[in-house]
Amino acid sequence: QVQLAESGGGSVQTGGSLILSCTASGRISGDHAMGWFRQAPGKERELVAVITWSGDSTIYEEFAKGRFTISRGNAKATVYLQMNSLKPEDTAVYYCVARSGGRSWIESDYEFWGQGTQVTVSS
Repeated sequence: QVQLAESGGGSVQTGGSLILSCTASGRISGDHAMGWFRQAPGKERELVAVITWSGDSTIYEEFAKGRFTISRGNAKATVYLQMNSLKPEDTAVYYCVARSGGRSWIESDYEFWGQGTQVTVSS
């Protein structure tokens, strides 16, 4: 099993920035891709960004390109999501995810999920 612990959520105004962190523990290994999904009130959950274990390959949903950056820490089991130029529509619960194998666009491919951290952007 892999456990995921998120931190860094909070409230900001439009145009502000936040950094989310996720640390994996348990049976995390060098073949685990990690990333972030989010779910806004009344909407379906959607992918934000994913990064491979090595950190050399990433995917971003369209809305995240140019504003969000996913990265790995020196301790590979930690992943960050730097979010800039935040908008009210970015308000959501952000979930850290992990899967054995490479990056995937498909939500059901991710075996491990964190509890989620709330991000609220006010206008």
